[in-house]
Order: sequence, then C-alpha cells, then structure tokens
Amino acid sequence: MEPVVAVLVVAGLIGVPSIVLWRVLRGRRELGSSPAERATFETLHTASLAAPPLRAGLTQAGALKASRYLRELLGSPAIAITDGEELLVYDGEGDHHAKEAFGHAARTLEDGRTQVLALDCDLLECPIRHAVVVPLTTEDRVVGTLAAYGDHASAGLVRAAQEVARWVDSQLELAELDRSRTMLMEAEVRALRAQISPHFIYNSLTTIASFVRTDPERARELLLEFADFTRYSFRRHGDFTTLAEELHSIERYLTLERARFGDQLQVTLRIAPEVLAVAVPFLCLQPLVENAVRHGLESKPGAGRISILAEDAGAECGISVEDDGIGMDPERLRRILSGEDRATGVGLANVDERLRQVYGDEYGLVVETARDAGTKVSIRLPKYHPGVSA
Repeated sequence: MEPVVAVLVVAGLIGVPSIVLWRVLRGRRELGSSPAERATFETLHTASLAAPPLRAGLTQAGALKASRYLRELLGSPAIAITDGEELLVYDGEGDHHAKEAFGHAARTLEDGRTQVLALDCDLLECPIRHAVVVPLTTEDRVVGTLAAYGDHASAGLVRAAQEVARWVDSQLELAELDRSRTMLMEAEVRALRAQISPHFIYNSLTTIASFVRTDPERARELLLEFADFTRYSFRRHGDFTTLAEELHSIERYLTLERARFGDQLQVTLRIAPEVLAVAVPFLCLQPLVENAVRHGLESKPGAGRISILAEDAGAECGISVEDDGIGMDPERLRRILSGEDRATGVGLANVDERLRQVYGDEYGLVVETARDAGTKVSIRLPKYHPGVSA
C-alpha cells in the first residue's frame, strides 16, 4: 500500500510544473530522514520525469518516453497506453501481450469505466495474469487508456492506477491548454492582418496609382516595396521572426507611407546591431508603427515625427516606438488594452495580449500618452526564451 500513498501525494500536485518538483526534491533531500519521506520525494521525482513528454499530448513518442516512469509509479511489471485508435506503447514484461492490449482497452474506451481483467497465458514464467484498465480523459472525453499489468489485481492497484491516470489527465489538459494558446495566437495574428490590411492596401495602391503617369519609375519602385511588404505580412510559416526582419518590413511600410505623406512624415531609427538577431513574435512591432502613423499623425496639422529605438539591455532587448502626434486619453487607452474598445488603436491590444501569452504578464506593452502629448510604446523582450526561435 505504500506506493499508493505516494501516488496520492502526486495527484494532489496537479498543475505544479515538473521543474519545481525536481527543485524541491534536490533542495530537500536532507529532509528525507524517514522511509515515508524518502518514498514521497522519490515519487515526486519520478512524476517530474514523466510530465514533460505528456505535455506534448497523448502521442506515441510522448507515451513511449513517459511509460517507464508511469510503470515505476505503479510498481507494475508492465503497463500499456492507448489513444482512441491504437496501442501507443506496451512497456515491461510479457511483451507477447502487447498484441492484445488494445483489445483489453476497448470496453473502457467505449464506456469510460475502469475494468479488471483476468488474462489467459500459456507461459508459466509470465508474470502477467491480470490487467487493470482505466480511462484517460480530457474535458470529460475519453481520449485513451492506461493499463497496469501484473500477477494480481488488488484494490490497491486499482486505486493506484486511477490516481496515476488522473495525474496523466492533468498533464494532457495542460497540453490542450498549450495548444489552445497556440491557436489563439494564430487567430490573433490573422485578426491583426485583417484589421490592418484593408486600410493600408487601399492607401498604398492609391498612392502608387498617383505616380503611374507622373513618375513611372517611382511607381514601379513603390509597387515592388508593396509586394515585398505584403509577402512578409501574409506569410504563413512561423510564429516568430528576427528583429531585423521585422524592421525591414517596417522600413518598407514607412517607404510607402512617406510616398503618401511626403515631408510631413519624418522618421528616426536608432537600432543597436547587437539586437538584430533577437527572435520576436511575428508582427509585434509593425502594428505599433502603423498605430503611430494612423492615430498619431494623420489627424495632426503639419509635420509629424516617429522615433524607433531598439537597444541592448543585457539579457533583454528594449524597443520603443514614439510619435509626437495627438496622443490619447489615458482612460481610452485603458479600455483599448483591456479589450473593452476594439474600434481604435490598431493592433495595440493584439500585440499586448500576444506578448503576455509568450513571455508572461511582466512583458506586456508600456504606453505613455496624454491628449496632445504624443504617444510612446515600449517593449522589453528577453533575448532568449524557451520555445521562442526565429
């Protein structure tokens, strides 16, 4: 029964990152003076090793990597993991039972109930005589099964298998959440493209058309810039890009806008070469520059200036986009960033949400503005972050 108690401890830690469990284990080994404490810490360590493969979802590769540790948690000679369609892994002794494992799971996949099965085996030396099959679920759907195989099927083994399955369920739910966040980010980028593109495309094509007769060569150059800009903006591969690529796209955008505004639009760029290779979320800066042009300068009489700064800040990269336009009421800005007002502020809320999703809440936009005082939008980005690469 001692392994069962340890498993229940793990089940109570649903959602705790595996790295935290490992640090707790490493930092408190000296506290494991009693057998119960040592068993608990060993169980936590084993669970921490099983968690990362499962965070990719119920896949064959993930099940194969996690199975060894799940079998250790259960103390079973063998385990099997299936999804709704096939056996993903059979790990342990009596591998001749692997061909029967999906059949053992069939009823549990159908009704979501735990099964205790007595198995026939002609090999006297085989330790596999019983199987406890429990469902794996996410969002109240049966997505697979976990089976513990052994020479007996005690109430303790049934309970242990159910508790381990619940812990696996928590990891699969976290994997679903990760996928949902990724899908949300992709949807945000699509929404951003839809929000920016019609306005910009109309103005750019109108400007290019105005040069067709008076300056054909200029019209040709602008048309090429427009083609390169839209090719980048509508690309379908990768959630991240380099700061250099994002800035190149912004330069094309500003070339087209300067053709429209002439000397009324003045731009200053100060870019540290050290940060050009930093990976950034796709289309995280361009909306800020378009916002500065569209809402900062279009309504301002006379010339307007935009300053773009990117500097090295140790482990981070500091970026700011500043304009001397008409500014914004701070309360209106609050409504935009909170999502209450989506009609104005092209892309501000979108960029803020995506930055927080990728890096955490401490990396959201910092906006300084007031009526008739211009606007400055600042971003801090870690130079290196897990899962972020161009």
